[in-house]
Amino acid sequence: MDTKIILFCGPSGSGKTTISQYLLRNNSNLCFSVSVTTRAKRDNEVDGKDYYFITQEEFKKKLANDEFIESEEVYAGIFYGTLKAEVERIWAMDKHTIFDVDVMGGLNIKKQFGDKALSVCVMPPSIEILKERLIARKSETADSLEKRINKAMTEMSYSKQFERIIINDHLEDSCRLAQTMLDEFLEA
Repeated sequence: MDTKIILFCGPSGSGKTTISQYLLRNNSNLCFSVSVTTRAKRDNEVDGKDYYFITQEEFKKKLANDEFIESEEVYAGIFYGTLKAEVERIWAMDKHTIFDVDVMGGLNIKKQFGDKALSVCVMPPSIEILKERLIARKSETADSLEKRINKAMTEMSYSKQFERIIINDHLEDSCRLAQTMLDEFLEA
């Protein structure tokens, strides 16, 4: 099988994780690439499933050992990255890799893999709706909410660099559109 990469990128709260999870449930030929992060684990998250949660010291050691495909300090002191070993693990199973990453991480992965990767930017219908979604998660402080909204506005300015864009206004429609995009990409 010619293994490929599908990147779902967008601001926090855009719906990229929910869309990715929908595709994973409905396509047995996909496997999720678990990213590494130094941020604190949320109550609903599972280490090794949602992210690999590590310390900054561990992250910097992996960085020094050239273990990442891409990495970034997304927020001050909060690092995220994609391990080379994670993609190798998925490809060894003859599955396509699905990523749920921030915009810059996705653009960096796309640069490395070119036509072997499909880049999709998931966008909220508006900043106001994005703010409502982030507040509804009840995981943000006033300070972290402001940082996420500011970062979202910056990330959304990169949307034209992606091959495809999904405006996630109605989740069911967005999931169906993502499935169509995936089918077309894997058949090409």
